[in-house]
Amino acid sequence: MSNEKVYPVRDDVAAKSHCTNDQYLEMYKRSVDDNEGFWREQGLRIDWIKPYTKISDVNWNVPDVSIKWYEDGTLNASYNCIDRHLETRGDKVALIWEPDDPNGKSLSITYKELHGHVCRLANAMKDLGVKKGDVVTVYMPMVPEAIYVMQACNRIGAVHSVVFGGFSPDALSVRINDCESKFLVTADEGMRGQKPIPLKASSDAAAEKCPGLQTMIVLKLTGGDITMTEGRDVWYNDIVDGASDDCAPEEMNAEDPLFILYTSGSTGTPKGAMHGTGGYCVYTSITFQYVFDYHEDDVFWCTADVGWITGHSYVCYGPMLNGATQVIFEGVPNYPDAGRFWQVCDKFGVTVFYTAPTAIRALMRLGEEWPAKYKLDTLRILGSVGEPINPEAWMWYYEKIG
Repeated sequence: MSNEKVYPVRDDVAAKSHCTNDQYLEMYKRSVDDNEGFWREQGLRIDWIKPYTKISDVNWNVPDVSIKWYEDGTLNASYNCIDRHLETRGDKVALIWEPDDPNGKSLSITYKELHGHVCRLANAMKDLGVKKGDVVTVYMPMVPEAIYVMQACNRIGAVHSVVFGGFSPDALSVRINDCESKFLVTADEGMRGQKPIPLKASSDAAAEKCPGLQTMIVLKLTGGDITMTEGRDVWYNDIVDGASDDCAPEEMNAEDPLFILYTSGSTGTPKGAMHGTGGYCVYTSITFQYVFDYHEDDVFWCTADVGWITGHSYVCYGPMLNGATQVIFEGVPNYPDAGRFWQVCDKFGVTVFYTAPTAIRALMRLGEEWPAKYKLDTLRILGSVGEPINPEAWMWYYEKIG
């Protein structure tokens, strides 16, 4: 007999969940027994320009290994994340941005406003020479503009390659050169725990080793002292000011690359993992809905940086494919104190919270008195991501956070 402890789902959560355990098991069985039929139906979760007839095409034979999804269909990821929500959710808040400084000004961006930001930037990028298939490297802090850049790339058919803002100039240059990126989007500085992160200075140092880099778009955030190189560097605000807020989405094949994201390089040279458009959008749409039991009135917060795959899937794509409202946080969990995460949860009424065991363990060590200062009464779902969570951290998360 198993001695494992089982903690039942709260009755109020179970009552409105998208599926019962039996329904989930039935769904899973269908996905195995009728894989093609299951994913044929799930593909209809998103909008297609040209409907697909093929579902999957898998070849495991080395060296021609390939896995293709919906390969004869066409679509646009930006349209699916933004445009298709405008009629019914145009005034709904898409992004809530909380700055590093707890006394700073938070921002709420509706889907209609998001559409304008993305279209203006997309048009500006086209004016700078960015074309379908070009790789645009993104080296930015957790600010709304990071999302605008990723979605603007999607809109015009460019491929974004996001590099975590904490990586060194050498790490940045390796990734720029490997994917032959000619365009880099960065900021003057980022802020984490009120410590400036010299993104532009690091970008300049990386550029010295990147002979193919032609254009650097720089977002002014802190107003820190930086150097702008004439003929290469342009200010983000300058190029979007006056740009049209109407940009038709590029028609993309489902197997066209959506983004490249590099491995950490901890075990060797970083490897660029390329994700296709159609299959990835379907996958992040369905997993966001069911894993987080997403409902229309939820406020979702994934604390991951967009420099990692979790930040791609459950910040830039999954929530917006479902028309969700989400929080984006610039700061760190222990500034100005160990209650920052919980203060943000209370401030915005977060209902679904998704973070890493490393953060949970760090906050656990700082004491249970910090979450005890906050109500945390809107939280409905807690998620853990990035590594297995140890039992002690799980219990603290469950008992002290909810």
